[in-house]
Amino acid sequence: MIKIGIVDDELLARNVLEEYCSKIENFDIVVNTGNPLEFINFIQQNDVDLIFLDIKMPELTGMEILRSLLKPPKVILTTAYSEYALESYNYGVVDYLLKPIKLERFLKAINKVSASKITAPKKNSPNEELQIKHDGVPVNISFTSILYIQSFGNYLKIFTDSRMYLISETLINITTLLSTDFQRTHKSYIANLNRVSKATKTNLLIEEKKVPVSAMYKVIVFEKLEVLARL
Repeated sequence: MIKIGIVDDELLARNVLEEYCSKIENFDIVVNTGNPLEFINFIQQNDVDLIFLDIKMPELTGMEILRSLLKPPKVILTTAYSEYALESYNYGVVDYLLKPIKLERFLKAINKVSASKITAPKKNSPNEELQIKHDGVPVNISFTSILYIQSFGNYLKIFTDSRMYLISETLINITTLLSTDFQRTHKSYIANLNRVSKATKTNLLIEEKKVPVSAMYKVIVFEKLEVLARL
């Protein structure tokens, strides 16, 4: 079964999508909500394979939700606003459905999802490594040694226990290579939550370095820290 999430503040839109999804044999709707924060809380504790995500919603927009997820599932955006189409594809969005959504167009989007091959999320392993090229030389960095990653123009600074690596990459791309212990905390930072020694409302302390936490990511960051503390 493919686990489906529907996130839209319009009840009518959610009902339409629910009806369409009921026509797909292997679809199982596991969350259907008009509250973006409720969805974020759900996805931190549960697996979702595909999200039908509205863009303009109160509290958090669909684009803000996408930016907040370290490893988002497949996403089909559903909206009445076409101007976000270009930006959405920066986040690996499978398709972009304009409201009102017709069944024929919905089915076309589903075919794209099938073509993109939904796969189960990668499990965390203490032995996993990040493979990069530093000055043209392949380097393997163990996840446990990484403190945090900072965006620096068109480059990333990877801070580890032993040194800092500067590589040509984006935060969006590198998140697909990291384990679930890593979380975006700010538009310019990803932190290894296992290395956090102290947390305030606006910062995480990692090896005496302060990593900023913005309002957009605060809920997710502190919920994940609470989960790790219970393990």
